[in-house]
Amino acid sequence: MSGTTSYHAGLSAEASVARLYKRTGHQVVAQRWRGRGGEIDVIAQTGAETVFIEVKQSESHAAAATRVSDRQIARLFDCAREYMAGLPDGQLSLVRFDIALVDGTGRIEIIENALAA
Repeated sequence: MSGTTSYHAGLSAEASVARLYKRTGHQVVAQRWRGRGGEIDVIAQTGAETVFIEVKQSESHAAAATRVSDRQIARLFDCAREYMAGLPDGQLSLVRFDIALVDGTGRIEIIENALAA
């Protein structure tokens, strides 16, 4: 996949994931939120919980899962800390980290709380 095609496939996957979260009752509060250290693909709210979502797209869910690197996880945590600083409860806010895997046909698999300590 070329760089441009891959970029647009990623944008499409993120939009699909945001729509899925909306359909399941979440409020999507940000897409492609940019912090000092990187980007969070989708941020959703459900009740008092903030959900940080990393979206990975590939030909299969298994292939997409292999694209989640330790470096990306560290950046996601750094960005989440920065985002949380603006929440009413700051670093004590209720949060979870989901991974959304999107395959080549557009099917989405959500791994809730995938990055729990």
